[in-house]
Amino acid sequence: MAWERIGRWLRAHAPASAALLRPPAGEAAIASVEESIGWPLPPALRAWYQLSDGINDPDGAASRWPTAFLPGRQAWYRLDQLQDAYVMQTRDWEREPGRVPVSCVTGDIWHGLYVDARPKEPSYGAMGRWTIELEPELLAPGSAAGWPLETWLGAVADALEQGRCLVEPGGRRVEDMWPALTVCEGLTWVDPHDPRGIPEGRALLDGPR
Repeated sequence: MAWERIGRWLRAHAPASAALLRPPAGEAAIASVEESIGWPLPPALRAWYQLSDGINDPDGAASRWPTAFLPGRQAWYRLDQLQDAYVMQTRDWEREPGRVPVSCVTGDIWHGLYVDARPKEPSYGAMGRWTIELEPELLAPGSAAGWPLETWLGAVADALEQGRCLVEPGGRRVEDMWPALTVCEGLTWVDPHDPRGIPEGRALLDGPR
C-alpha cells in the first residue's frame, strides 16, 4: 500500500510526525466502529487502519505542526475520533450517511477529509472534503469517481519522494499543497504563493529526498 511509502519517508525525513503514528488497529476495533456507524469501511480505508490507527496527540506543550502531515494540513483521525466525528456530522449536522470522516485540519474540528463508504455510488472509496458550512464535495471535481483513497495516498507519496506539490489524477498540479518540513522535524503542507503560507522556519521541499 502507498501508505507504507509515506511511513518510510516520514521516518527518514520527518521523525516528529512519524513518532505520532499509532500501532495498527485490530480487527475487533475496526468491526466495532463499522457496527457503530452502520457502514463497512471501504477496503482501502480498512487496510489503512490495519497499518496504523491514526495518530496520537503531541505530548504536553509540544508543537502541533507535526500532526499536519497530510495535504491540507490534515491530522489523521484515530478510529474513536472517526466514530465521534461521523456521529456528530450525521446526527447534529444532518449530513447524508455514508461519508466517513478520516481527518480534520490541525487545531480545527470544522474542516477535514472523508472517504465515501456508499458502495452503490460511483465515488465509493474516493476522497472528499467536508466542512461545517458546506455540503461534502469530492477532491477531484469533474469526475464522478473522484480520487480513490489508494490513488490519493500514492499521489501523496509521489509528492514527498519527488519534493513537489500534489498532482491530481488528471495531471493538474495542486500548487497550494506543497510539502514542507518544520523546525521541529515534522511535515506540513503549505501554499508557497501565499506570503503567509510559509511561516518562519518552514523549509519547502524542492526536489527528491
